[in-house]
Amino acid sequence: MNQGKTVEYIDQGKFICALCLEDRGGKLHVLTPSNREANLSPKRVLLVSNTALIDPFQPRDEVLTRLRNAEERRDRLKNNVHVRELWELIHDENEAFDYDYLAELSFGEVVDDDHVSALVRALFEDKLHFKLKDGRFQPNSKQRIEEILRQREEERRRERVLSQGSDWLRRALDGERPPMPSCIQEVVRLVSDLALYGDDAPEYKQARELLSRTGYSDARSARHILVSLGIWGEDQDLDLLRLQIRTTFSDALMEYAEQLRAVPVDTDSREDLRHLEAMTIDGPATRDFDDALSLEDKDGALELGVHIADVAGIIEPESPLDLEARQRGASLYLPRQHIPMIPPTLSQDTLSLKQDVDRPAISLLCRLDPEGAVLSYRFVPSMIRVKHQFTYDEVNERLDQDARFLRMHGLATELQNRRIEQGALVLSVPEVSIRVNDDGSVSLRMLEQDTPARMLVAEFMILYNALAARFCRDQGIPILYRGQGEPTDRLSAQELDPLFYVFMQRRKLQPMMVDTDPSPHAGLGLDAYTNISSPIRRYLDLAVQRQIRNTLLGKPLLYDGEAMDKIRMTVQASLKDLATVRRNRTRYWIQKYLQQNRGLHMDALVLWSTRSKHRLLLTDVLLVTEMKRKNGRDFSPGQRIRVSVEKSDPWEDALNLVPVEIGEGEKG
Repeated sequence: MNQGKTVEYIDQGKFICALCLEDRGGKLHVLTPSNREANLSPKRVLLVSNTALIDPFQPRDEVLTRLRNAEERRDRLKNNVHVRELWELIHDENEAFDYDYLAELSFGEVVDDDHVSALVRALFEDKLHFKLKDGRFQPNSKQRIEEILRQREEERRRERVLSQGSDWLRRALDGERPPMPSCIQEVVRLVSDLALYGDDAPEYKQARELLSRTGYSDARSARHILVSLGIWGEDQDLDLLRLQIRTTFSDALMEYAEQLRAVPVDTDSREDLRHLEAMTIDGPATRDFDDALSLEDKDGALELGVHIADVAGIIEPESPLDLEARQRGASLYLPRQHIPMIPPTLSQDTLSLKQDVDRPAISLLCRLDPEGAVLSYRFVPSMIRVKHQFTYDEVNERLDQDARFLRMHGLATELQNRRIEQGALVLSVPEVSIRVNDDGSVSLRMLEQDTPARMLVAEFMILYNALAARFCRDQGIPILYRGQGEPTDRLSAQELDPLFYVFMQRRKLQPMMVDTDPSPHAGLGLDAYTNISSPIRRYLDLAVQRQIRNTLLGKPLLYDGEAMDKIRMTVQASLKDLATVRRNRTRYWIQKYLQQNRGLHMDALVLWSTRSKHRLLLTDVLLVTEMKRKNGRDFSPGQRIRVSVEKSDPWEDALNLVPVEIGEGEKG
């Protein structure tokens, strides 16, 4: 029985010496020096005196006095325990020791309960040289002690970061200009990681504690702090930071690019096509021209020339720029930002098919009849000189007055019709062009993708890619093919809203497959397809171009099927990240536009519905979003309705919409 004995346990990291008033078997009813009674589980007890030292039935004041005296005596004795010397004496023995033995080593051969308690207290508080296990103390190894010391120093360092960092943040956010602490970089990193990753931040607890000491309870305040301090811009692209997208080139890569610009082009092995009336047709902001077109009558047929910049002739495989381009995967075009795959000195100048300069290319010369049937074709390394650079709008405006454009458009129409007869699906929708003005306001414009100019360029690029795939398939050249299985269902466009048909049919499409084996592309209506027409902007196109180029020049192929597949796996991971950035950034700016136009009434197309919400397409901005069902109102898939923007939060990608009656007073 433990009644009348002193028991010691740990409470909130502190040793407590208590008197056992009653031993109830499963519980000990104890009295602490602070005159508090408690029920204690025997498992929590570290030490029990050998004898009953205090009569629990004495007056309470006397019991407490004796208990407090015992506690003070044991604390005094604790100071006589030299833990380091004790550890030095026994650490080589590699075994655990009981309390009594260690107390005898510390105090001499005759020890009592107070000495044992003092020993246990000293070793427990030290927490460095010994570890407590199963009621015995085992010396820590030298390596373990060094590790604990490093941990303690790291804890002290972390506390300095929290203390100094929170003080600096508070003062800076209050408008002061306090001197930056030495830990400023770590403070910014903690707050940035919290803003980027939330609960998944690498040091989430540390970052939350930092914000808490600064006076913020919500982790979402991290972004506000960074913007307020000017570390981030108001419209900071978080995906670029999260996914660690490379946005600049190192000085070494820029210097290497400059060296490549000085390398002369070998013209001996190239067919001279500079006499052709080659032209480029692109958007007004385009600076990296990687494709040009020509069309002329030849021997009673039409000879279409599609000329693609010969990037493979300048950027050597496994060179520093090649490895960088492979890591990036593709160029990334965003509102207010263009992140090229290849440095601009090359992509927008030396490699670019600019007007009135000679450029190396890999040209497709394809003879077709007026109905778009391919009579013959060949790929050639070439030299071309672009005579004209047009924008899509210029071609559209001059279509009826310029015979060249009329013939090109007529030929492209025949090519498209042939693909449609072979099962191709034409599912184009407008593209949202986003402009951020100098005052921060957002302007949106819809760019139709089926205009004559865009359609003819698209068809000629499809032809180039399709014939390149056919050429490689027939020659047994390892490349990456793009295939797509038959859609799960082919919907009828009759009696359906055209836009509704496109979005519903897209849901029925099979995923795109990239493989070293050729397979049909049902969406395009082709038996084989690849991508090669944009090697300045897409790395996989560059890899395919290298294979065709070496074949044309009679050189050994650079890649076998296994090497091609490794490139695919590496690049597709980067492409997935780029797609995430592009998609999220488009949504952000559209949401920003809606935020700036709160109360705007817009057209919406109901895509489908559930019990609680409607899935909508905001047709004015091409944003797919959701609207809660309200007041029992129901809408049918394919129905056009009007909605009002109640609230838009671009950072949270949150949008509140409410239906409005047609004819109701509206903004916009």
